[in-house]
Amino acid sequence: MVIVDDEPPARALLRELLGADPGVTIVGECANGFEAVRTITEQRPDLVFLDVQMPKLDGFEVLELLELDPAPAVVFCTAYDEHALRAFEVHAVDYLLKPFGRERLAEALARARARRGEAARPTALAAAARGPGRPLERIAIRDGTQIHVIPVERVDLIEAQDDYVAIHEGGKTHLKHQPLAELEAALDPARFVRIHRSFIANVERIARVELLAKDSRVVVMRDGRQVPVSRSGHERLRAVLG
Repeated sequence: MVIVDDEPPARALLRELLGADPGVTIVGECANGFEAVRTITEQRPDLVFLDVQMPKLDGFEVLELLELDPAPAVVFCTAYDEHALRAFEVHAVDYLLKPFGRERLAEALARARARRGEAARPTALAAAARGPGRPLERIAIRDGTQIHVIPVERVDLIEAQDDYVAIHEGGKTHLKHQPLAELEAALDPARFVRIHRSFIANVERIARVELLAKDSRVVVMRDGRQVPVSRSGHERLRAVLG
């Protein structure tokens, strides 16, 4: 298993408590989300103890960047139960509310062993943990060994490309392995509109909508890019722009 927590005392306590279980092998400890993505990908553990609140890359973003099949089971470790509890109710193996003791940790391990092989897809778990009414504030993208974290306000346009989405921002394009509909569901609908089956536009980056022919329109972005608009997409756009 892998331990992920940005606080050394928390990692040390978890390591000490887990060390009392002869069936546990710790293959990695990570102090931040970047280390976690690399270590979990390389070690492919059965179970991850994952802190939720971490700087730069939080626990949910770590999950979104994992591309493992099968995915590891996840036990959230957090001082705030609002996020982890939602995920636990839907997908996660368990959550440990800090501070926790030996008995509570033993319960989590027993639950993980009983549910071995039932791990949820990491992106689905992250989406469930974020919960309704909490739109995505930034998009984490893995590009080989590099990780980009892009605030959503910088995104101009999102385009479906097979099993990926192309995220266009500031003249750059990043590919993320995620269905367009899944990303759409996580974004703020007042800011991002599905204008076509293959495109989501940031309404703040739209310069104008042009009519090409009867019921045929394009959106012209501020950078000059022209994007097709479907009939239903135009209706959604009108609803947002008023």
